[in-house]
Amino acid sequence: MPGYQIKQERIAIAGTDDLLIRSLLDRQQFSDPLGVAERLGISSATWPLFGQLWPSGLRLATCMALRPVRADERILELGCGLALPSLVSHRRGADITASDCHPLAGGFLLENLGLNQLLPMKYRHGDWAEPPPQALGEAPAPLLVTGRFDLLIGSDLLYEQDVSGALAGFIGRHAMPAAEVWIVDPDRSNRSAFNRLMAAQGFDMIEERLDRSATPDTAAYKGRLLTYRRTGATRPEGSPP
Repeated sequence: MPGYQIKQERIAIAGTDDLLIRSLLDRQQFSDPLGVAERLGISSATWPLFGQLWPSGLRLATCMALRPVRADERILELGCGLALPSLVSHRRGADITASDCHPLAGGFLLENLGLNQLLPMKYRHGDWAEPPPQALGEAPAPLLVTGRFDLLIGSDLLYEQDVSGALAGFIGRHAMPAAEVWIVDPDRSNRSAFNRLMAAQGFDMIEERLDRSATPDTAAYKGRLLTYRRTGATRPEGSPP
């Protein structure tokens, strides 16, 4: 893969089998020869972030490994990056679509599906501000997120202040009337503002601490699972209390 270096690791996920994951070697990698990322507003500093395995993503993957699979449920992962929670869910038979705005996220997902001998799964370009496809400068235009989903999931999405409400608005447009949203957040300071934006979309919120002490094999983690439900929605089986 020209322009950047990669590595491959075996990732242990509580409640399910390990996954082989190909990721960027470190946070110093960058390659945008056609300027696609630049047109999407992805700077050289943020470009490599999609290709890293983040602690909150691993915690979300564990939550999805323990959640019962429902045959009639459509799931969307937001800002998936390397899509570890999507890979876990897909391997268990869930109907899940991974989405991200990074131009290389879909390619890495394809590689990691192959490494783990998994069948193809759905991937869509998911820019929360939803720019027109021609902004990507690609032909043909990528497939965009369409339709509505029963469960929307994401990890460490609140790293920037969302003044325009793009993320909450995207969720509102793509969530079923009785949808549920799971976001694993490592105690970011933008959480309260996002809660207000989600409330404006008709979602109530409860939270569950996911703190974990360090062990010889795992680092400590501090964060929480934010669960948003539409007002009056019934809690699906397997959801957090």
